[in-house]
Amino acid sequence: MIWNLPNAITLSRIFLMPLFLFFLLYRPIPYGELIALGVFGFAALTDAVDGWVARRRQQITDFGKFADPIADKLLVMAALLAFVGLGEIWAVWVVILLSREILVMGLRIWAIAQNVVIAASWLAKLKTLSHILLIVVLLGNHYWNWGVVGYEVKLGFIGLAVALSVISGVEYFYKGRALFRPPA
Repeated sequence: MIWNLPNAITLSRIFLMPLFLFFLLYRPIPYGELIALGVFGFAALTDAVDGWVARRRQQITDFGKFADPIADKLLVMAALLAFVGLGEIWAVWVVILLSREILVMGLRIWAIAQNVVIAASWLAKLKTLSHILLIVVLLGNHYWNWGVVGYEVKLGFIGLAVALSVISGVEYFYKGRALFRPPA
């Protein structure tokens, strides 16, 4: 069954993305960036909640397995692209992060087409967490302007997110290396 609570929670993350962007980017709203932080934080929490609810209620579906990572990527990438526009992060870093997501998603789709499942590892989960924390830091630094300390913290989180993205991307391709061998 596609329509269940865990899948509704996953889809809410996609529907919260435009709301987050509205509050982040539309300047006349008082405390808009603070509201954006709350919306993003809530949306990020739904990532942990949907999986927990699905396992608890035994409502794990193929749709949920497919939609959950896409919802994560849409939310994170929309936020990072908005921060490029706001001058908070260099576009090259976002291109690296985006490229990893597209390449890994392509690999996983190709693997599924060959009846192979490449499960997300703890390293991939850390990568997702680093992206979420990076966005929170970017939002905080943009809203409160933490000065030199904020700039250093921001650079640290950018480095962490890029490093975990590259390393976990390499890990996915290592796990899927058999897909690149010619058939015997």
